[in-house]
Formats: sequence, structure tokens, C-alpha cells
Amino acid sequence: MEPLVEPGPPLTPEERQRWSRHLLLPSVGELGQRRLRAARVGVVGAGGLGSPVLAYLAAAGVGELVVVDDDDVEASNLQRQVLHGAADVGRPKVDSAADALARQAPWTHVVRAPERLTADSATRLLAGCHLVVDGADNFATRYAVADACEELGVPEVFGSLLQHDAQVAVFWPSSAGGTGPGYRDLFPAPPPPGSVASCAEAGVLGALCGVVGSVMAVEAVKLLVGAGEPLLGRLLVLDALSMSWRTVRIRAGAARAAVPQPRVEEPLPADAELSPRQLAEALAGGVDVVLVDVRTEAERSLGALPGSVPVPLEDAVAGVLPPLPPGRVVVHCRSGARSERAVRALRAAGHVEVGHLRGGLLAWAAEVDPGLVVA
Repeated sequence: MEPLVEPGPPLTPEERQRWSRHLLLPSVGELGQRRLRAARVGVVGAGGLGSPVLAYLAAAGVGELVVVDDDDVEASNLQRQVLHGAADVGRPKVDSAADALARQAPWTHVVRAPERLTADSATRLLAGCHLVVDGADNFATRYAVADACEELGVPEVFGSLLQHDAQVAVFWPSSAGGTGPGYRDLFPAPPPPGSVASCAEAGVLGALCGVVGSVMAVEAVKLLVGAGEPLLGRLLVLDALSMSWRTVRIRAGAARAAVPQPRVEEPLPADAELSPRQLAEALAGGVDVVLVDVRTEAERSLGALPGSVPVPLEDAVAGVLPPLPPGRVVVHCRSGARSERAVRALRAAGHVEVGHLRGGLLAWAAEVDPGLVVA
């Protein structure tokens, strides 16, 4: 395929020494290295996937990296997000990542974008990039990235992982100037909120991030210099437990539908949710409250509200509750997404007095009990 980037200025003797192993490769050579030096790449997410992607693209000599991430470093990130260290906990990820890259690769200019990428902000944040690498950890951001890349006419290197499994692909539909399918050809619309577990809920093997992020970086370099055959129209699937790879062909839709508008749920009634403060006051005031925890057993093992009753999420969203003590039922989860989904289903099934904890245990830990460990 044709390279994405025109070559930059000739390499200096120092640069020729630095990237000598690339210059030896027929697939890269001096011309390809000059293309890398002239490239501007957007990387969405400076976490598990973004860390190896950023590290390898900077080491490869990419001239400019736009890092988009609105999160701060947390202690639980350090198991897999290798750009960040213990001293970075509490810092914005874009700052921690930029500092790490400055130590490793001072020749790469890092543009920090410490804001959440949304459907409204995506094209602004990614404008001017030759390609975008998507290491986002949520569906809303993934769809916003895909739609922005299509609008901007640039390819997208996509990666995702959960527990021991991972996927990598390159999306560049004809509507964006490419020759393959787009993200929406594979995943036409996002799943209902809370229906798919996140890494924070189901876990992820830390080293898997390095494997998958490295593959994503390879695909990005290939696209930039025009080397080999990119994963365009192919989904690479990894099962790390068996250490097996397989490739699934992706076809572009013959007549792609317009981008579907997200379904907007009606707000829950005021009595269907409690803030952490309201729940704490109810418990302290002796109100009969039955706490129902719809998280997984593994999540509960790390920390749970005293006296809470575990109920499988699949039962709750089916509108089924086990026999419970008398009292106001308050469903909770990590962030409030799963518990809201459960409460909507339970109320529709006739459990009209059921409510949920707004913001989940993350909000409870932030506002009421900082000592509660929430995975």
C-alpha cells in the first residue's frame, strides 16, 4: 500500500545512528524513517494499550504524538500501564506519559490533550493526524474515534482486550478514502450500557497489554511507511491462555446504514436512586435498607459494603430477586451503570420500590468511606 506520510528532511548523522536498525530494513530504510519523523499520530488512551503504543512509536522516531486521556493515574493501573510509575499516582496520565516519553525519546514532540474524547470533541482533538491508534477502554469513546476517523479520512488502528483475550484490526472504509471496512461494519452499534464487563469489572492480564499494544504499534508503523499488508479487513484475535492467534475476515457493508443515534433512556424517577450521602444517612438513621450487590464474586472479594447481599447481575436484569429481608432494596455496583440497568429491569418486572446507589461504590468511597477498596 502507499505510505501515509511524505518524507521529512534528510536524517542527520546522529539520527542515522539512532535508527540504524530501521535503516537496514528494506521495508523502512532511510526514506521510511524520514516518513516516521514527519508523522503526526493520535493515540487515544494512555493506559494499558496506550503505554506500549506510545513507547514504541516514540522509540521508532514518530515526530509528533497527540495523547488524549482525561484520567489520572491510579494504583490499580500500575499492574499493566507501564509508562506510569508509583510516583505518578494521582497525576494526569497525559502528564505522566509525556514525562516518560521525554526521558525515553526527547526527539518526539508530545501534544497533551487531558480531556475526554467525545462525539463532539473527537474531530477537533484528532485533526491533522495521519492516523489514529485507539486504545480506549469504553464503547462510547471507540465509536467517537471511529466516526471521527471516517470524517477526517484517516485510518484507525484498533485494539481491545479483556481478561485473557484481545483483538486488533485496522479500519479505513472507502468513505474515508480507504479500501476496507470500518469499525461500524464490524460493530454497527454499541451494546446497552452495563451489558459488557469492563477490565475494571472482569480483570485483565497485565502483560497482555504489552503484547497487543506492540502489535498495534507495528500496524501503525506499517501504515505510515507503506510497508507490508496491514490488518485492513482482518480482525486478529488472541487467546492468551492457549496462546493461539486466529484471523477473522471483515467485510464492508454493501450499503452502510447511517450512523445510528444512541438510544436515550428516560431518566429514572427520583425515588429510584440514592446518592452516597443519602444512603449513609439512611443507614445511620436506622432505616431498614437491604443492600444488593450485583458485582462479580471476584470484585466483592476485594471490598464490599457490610451486610450486602450478592445477587448475580443476570438474575437482576431478568427482573428476579431472591427472598430478601424486609426493607428498602438498594442495588449497587462499581460505578452505577450495572445497578441502574438492574433497577430498570426490576422495576419493569414489578419491583417498584427498588432503587440504586448513584455513582456506585466509587462514589461511596469518594464521599463516605475512603477506606473501601474498589477494584
